[in-house]
Amino acid sequence: MEIFIKVLQAIVGLSILNVWLVQYNKPTRWRGGDAKTILEEFKVYGLPAWFCYVVGTLKVILALLLLAAIWYPELKLAAASGLALLLAGSISMHFRINDPIIKSFPASLFLAMCLIIIFYG
Repeated sequence: MEIFIKVLQAIVGLSILNVWLVQYNKPTRWRGGDAKTILEEFKVYGLPAWFCYVVGTLKVILALLLLAAIWYPELKLAAASGLALLLAGSISMHFRINDPIIKSFPASLFLAMCLIIIFYG
């Protein structure tokens, strides 16, 4: 189980970093509404641009901590819990604007992985 949890940590951490550091200005099928970038997505949700930067910074920091927790397990609970909270917020934003449920699939999947890390890791 320990290896499985570490694999989940790597998947979640690297995926969050990919979204916020590589894919942030690229259109994906998962963006809220008809947004093409993360900043546009926050606008669709009715959130200010500064909030995008706050959320992005927190997600990147927590993703890095989750990866570091592979070697420093004492970081795991805080990192996974923080990401779970932010991912739940992402899901709620999709529901708020009546997005098709498929658009919240990645956030839901990563939330489930974080919950496994929290409760079984």
